Amino acid sequence: MNIKNLKQYLPHIFVVGLFVLISIIYFNPILSGKKLYQGDISNFKGMSKEIQDFREQYGEEPYWTNSMFGGMPAYQISVLYNYDIVKKLDNAIRFLPHPAGYLFLYFISFYFMMVLLGNDWRISLLGALAFGLSTYFLIILEAGHNAKAHAIAYFPMITAGIILSLRGKWLLGGIITALFMALEINANHFQMTYYLGLLILILGAFYFYDAVKEKTLLDFSKNIAVLIVAVVLAFGSNATKLLTTYEYTKYSTRGPSELTLDNDKLEKTDGLDKEYVTQWSYGILESVNLMIPNFMGGASGEALPEDSNLANALRGKVPDGQIRQIVKQAPTYWGDQPFVSGPAYIGAIVVFLFVLGLFIVEGKMKWWLLSGTIMSLALSWGKNFMPLTDLMLDYFPMYDKFRAVASIQVIAEFTMPFLAVLALKEWFFGENDIQKNQKALLYSFAATGGLALLFILFGSAMFDFTGAADGQYAQMGLLDALIDDRASMMQSDSLRSLAFMAVSALLLYLSMNKKLSVNIALGLLGFFIVMDLGGVDKRYLNNESFVSKRKVDNPFPMTSADKEILKDKSIYRVYNASVNAMSNSSTSFYHQSVGGYHGAKLKRYQELWENQVVNNNEQVLNMLNTKYIIFNSQNGLQVSQNPGANGNAWFVDSYKLVENADEEMQALTSLNTRSEAVIDKKFEANLSTAEIVLDNSASIELVTYKANELKYVSNNNNDGLAVFSEIYYPKGWKATIDGEDVEISRSNYVLRSLWIPKGKHEIAFRFEPEVIATGDKIMLGSNILLFGLVLLGLFLGIKNKK
Repeated sequence: MNIKNLKQYLPHIFVVGLFVLISIIYFNPILSGKKLYQGDISNFKGMSKEIQDFREQYGEEPYWTNSMFGGMPAYQISVLYNYDIVKKLDNAIRFLPHPAGYLFLYFISFYFMMVLLGNDWRISLLGALAFGLSTYFLIILEAGHNAKAHAIAYFPMITAGIILSLRGKWLLGGIITALFMALEINANHFQMTYYLGLLILILGAFYFYDAVKEKTLLDFSKNIAVLIVAVVLAFGSNATKLLTTYEYTKYSTRGPSELTLDNDKLEKTDGLDKEYVTQWSYGILESVNLMIPNFMGGASGEALPEDSNLANALRGKVPDGQIRQIVKQAPTYWGDQPFVSGPAYIGAIVVFLFVLGLFIVEGKMKWWLLSGTIMSLALSWGKNFMPLTDLMLDYFPMYDKFRAVASIQVIAEFTMPFLAVLALKEWFFGENDIQKNQKALLYSFAATGGLALLFILFGSAMFDFTGAADGQYAQMGLLDALIDDRASMMQSDSLRSLAFMAVSALLLYLSMNKKLSVNIALGLLGFFIVMDLGGVDKRYLNNESFVSKRKVDNPFPMTSADKEILKDKSIYRVYNASVNAMSNSSTSFYHQSVGGYHGAKLKRYQELWENQVVNNNEQVLNMLNTKYIIFNSQNGLQVSQNPGANGNAWFVDSYKLVENADEEMQALTSLNTRSEAVIDKKFEANLSTAEIVLDNSASIELVTYKANELKYVSNNNNDGLAVFSEIYYPKGWKATIDGEDVEISRSNYVLRSLWIPKGKHEIAFRFEPEVIATGDKIMLGSNILLFGLVLLGLFLGIKNKK
């Protein structure tokens, strides 16, 4: 490689260095050892504590944890899979300390997508800054949605690979698609990957239309074939992760229910309930947030200045110190969602350039990006646009498996900067048709700036600025002041956005008339894009978001209640009634909990909780071996011991066979779980036909505990049915009695049970999911093929350069 060849890479080296610098500067507290506090990651530490401890102690994966919801597979919590070379590559790409590594990944992924698609490095740099600093992408980091951020960051490179393939560059496009799709899947946020798939389907439709029109269907078919092979390789390289997820989904809250008791209460789909899916739906008017950040009041808890209307209204009613506390987290958000951490702001300049692109960019790329943007917005409206949402939920495969439909706006946050860059390409490096460009500039500024001006002049009279949670402020006589502050925020940010759009339009105008060079115009545009987006980002993710390493590493300091419970060294479960047990993982950090925190818990367990535990059925808590209950009192957290807990396992006096899940659930309502069991008839073959003869001296004792292996010793003068306080899961748990395999039955809706012959026996449960072994074989073979192709591509690339 000669000096000339090296020089062509210098801009890219400079850009990558710049991205490193910006990422570090933005998250500069990491240089002093501080860490970003992320709510979801704190919960992750609670839910994964037993898994991490097991991994350290035994040097293997448990694939199961008993610390949440009585027990569940660890697949969607924390698993280190064998042959996961893709994960190692991903870690190498995100080499910067967390969370700077994610911001860096946003930048380089978008930058190299634009460069690979033939764009100038300077406008590619601007596009990368606009994409990476998009406010929603940083807000989700503050919330701890790392997997979502991770998956979004690979959108651009997958898109680059697919477009190159569709353009006929099979080898390069195929390799890039396979490699980055593998990284995307490895990020483990299938909802984001699914949304990208919807955008790619639209892209494919435009290329298909062209192929039909130009009679090049054969070439199109070949391109699609290359992409299919690439995607198959990417899936194969993540086979174990995908197979375990697929297997588990059928039994999780994302899968179908056998229970029909609740059908009159909720609108059902084959997956999640419609109400749950659309709980976070973007308001149609709220979409203006894309251009004006505080249009809807910003976050649910936003800081107001001490001379705000709300603060002035409070003076004389409460002490000054309390005023400062109230206005620090004022409920300024008045949109439709339950709560938000901040607006999904794409940037005033980016929106302006996107609209400019609609006038000056030609061809299918513009129509694809516009279509993708419209689809993204319309689907994000969820319950506010039910005809489309119903259509997708009822007829589009897997759409009902994902909640929080508002998050599909990430597609618009990708497509709008994309078209903005194409607009810059046309403006600075296109035909330079001054008359056409002048009109486009005028129209696009009139459309976007005019809208901002409308809100500045008349916004306070156009809306009522009231939100769903205003009742308390209305009772206190503070609502009018709060409304005035909300109106003021909207007008202030409308003026801000108008200013950024006006500056951008001026820069484009001056460059068109040769009053500014391309480099200066692009440099200033980049500066203002960073000012615009960075200024809003810092409202929500700033140095105050960082805390000491100790606080992040141990987010749940041990309480006196925890200390008291931990004196008991036996195996039991804990119910923490001082919190919402089903959305809190702090208890799981120290104990085996009947609650937990996860978006995909076992469906039967969720149904058991909703139908029995919330109705105070103590017998259900007893059968889950709930030995301790934490509760709040005037003296702080207290612990009470539950004398009725059934223990780890017990012989029952009798059992009742039922026809279906409804009967099983109804029977539980009045069941004495210590002496009786209810079993679905589908397990009848596992039981003896002989009537149970009670032996009062019968015993069964847990003698060895590991998360994935339990051993018991039983002693009974008669044959008997033993119920175990362990959660039934049909895919992986195997049972033996004295080393001989036996079938596990499901009792009491969620528990395991065994028919045990008389005498003394050793009983063992081991979690040995066959799907792991199958996935490992596919993964190994796929990785060899995938990385072999990457090496081949590198070899041919270097050879062709010589």
